[in-house]
Amino acid sequence: MKSGGKQRTHMGTRTTYRIVVHGELSERYAPAFEGMEMEAAGGRTTLTGEVKDQPHLHGILDRINGLGLKLVSLEAVPGEPHGEPHGEPQGSRRATHG
Repeated sequence: MKSGGKQRTHMGTRTTYRIVVHGELSERYAPAFEGMEMEAAGGRTTLTGEVKDQPHLHGILDRINGLGLKLVSLEAVPGEPHGEPHGEPQGSRRATHG
């Protein structure tokens, strides 16, 4: 079947992610995470917020690495209005470390 030369892209598709790092970060780190909500408790910090695309997500992960933080988990938040493209289960992108 011919699609008329149009290809579906994921530009502008936003997904809400929950990223957990080891250590309780102070609010002075907030600018590094581009407005994501930060919640520190129990020796961990949870960052929650919209990520506009994969390069944006990789940039956040690069900052985590650059700050010497240990990534505990990364997951797309189910039930958010922006969801995953192509109907992929949102929990399928979960990575847990350590």
